[in-house]
Amino acid sequence: MDLFTQANNQDGDNNNHSKPLAARMRPQTLDEFMGQEKIVGEGKLLRRAIQADRLQSVIFYGPPGTGKTTLAEIIANTTVAEFESLNAVTSGVKDLREVIERAKERRGMYSKATVLFIDEIHRFNKSQQDALLPAVEDGTVVLIGATTENPYFEVNSPLISRSRIFKLEKLNASQIIEVMERALENEEKGLGRYEVEISSDALEHLADVANGDARQALNALELAVLTTPTEGGVKTVDLEVAEESIQQKAINYDQSGDNHYDTISAFVKSLRGSDPDAALYWLAKMIEAGEDPMFIARRMIVHAAEDVGNANPHALMLAVSAAEALEYVGLPEARIPLAQAAIYIASVPKSNAVVNAIDEAMEAVKSNSTSGVPSHLKDAHYSGAEDLGNGQGYKYPHSYPGNYVKQQYLPDELTAAEFYSPTNNGHEKRLKKFLDSLD
Repeated sequence: MDLFTQANNQDGDNNNHSKPLAARMRPQTLDEFMGQEKIVGEGKLLRRAIQADRLQSVIFYGPPGTGKTTLAEIIANTTVAEFESLNAVTSGVKDLREVIERAKERRGMYSKATVLFIDEIHRFNKSQQDALLPAVEDGTVVLIGATTENPYFEVNSPLISRSRIFKLEKLNASQIIEVMERALENEEKGLGRYEVEISSDALEHLADVANGDARQALNALELAVLTTPTEGGVKTVDLEVAEESIQQKAINYDQSGDNHYDTISAFVKSLRGSDPDAALYWLAKMIEAGEDPMFIARRMIVHAAEDVGNANPHALMLAVSAAEALEYVGLPEARIPLAQAAIYIASVPKSNAVVNAIDEAMEAVKSNSTSGVPSHLKDAHYSGAEDLGNGQGYKYPHSYPGNYVKQQYLPDELTAAEFYSPTNNGHEKRLKKFLDSLD
């Protein structure tokens, strides 16, 4: 049965317990919808448009299980427009043209609008997307596209320009747990007709492994409950049952406790200690345990500067690139650039001269808080600056041989200070040689 065939009938197939739990528990209203407050929270544009039934063409983009199809169904439940749906995997140009023809007839004969939901819209090829474009452009249909792929790459530019893109984020673990708890309590559509005792570590494991996918968590929860025998009128779901139901063992890792700090410490120390194999192991453990990948990326950026520094400036650039790649493609694919950066940082020469230099400089600032800028370094670009003596005596380095001339740059109280002491490691050896040649 098509997902939206009975969408406007609240008492329809949603009560059919032969459907998967995730389908039965699909929210029917915005108030039931979990997560995505950035786009459907109170007062947000999309929420206002849905509530006012004034939706324009949109594309929902995000990982599986984040609510793209659910939002489309909520719109189907609330709009007075006719709601049509296609799946780009199984539909072709013929199906698309038939929907468009029906939409034209409705608009011409009954002045009724048509909302067209296309799931997996990135699966439509260029000719299929081109066939859709005129109907979107002239308002024959209001398009709702759903895709797990970046629409800026997978959807034709003309369709993009006529649609508003809404990016849906993965649900966090607490939101996934709340979704499961609702299912356990709901007697009509959920698992509330059973007496279920589920341990907190079982719920947390299902939420962690689901990795933001509410559908996966609900499917695993249903399997756990239905396959657990009733003893004394109660189904007891523990961690072992949860592991079997979602087919992944729990990793000993507490994201807010010692394991979190101990593992990131081991990772950083492996980078610092030039052991790429150990760095990869701890990186893999954190990813597998559901650690926030952006937290990992941020630590690599810091330590590329702190532990490698100018011994190999490319380490910092690669760490930043890995963080950008993570934002761009997400997990699981982003594990590869994260691993590339970790291997590189661990494998290049090390120097902590940069962090030592900035820390010493900051201490000097605290100890000499009243130090002023020497007159010859002051800004002399405004009228009257010369009368104040600003800039007088400044030597422009590019006017001298080798683009260098010796002069005072530090405050008078710190003329003998040396903060940066480059090592003889990697690229920093070249910097040291150059700086030494200036003396």
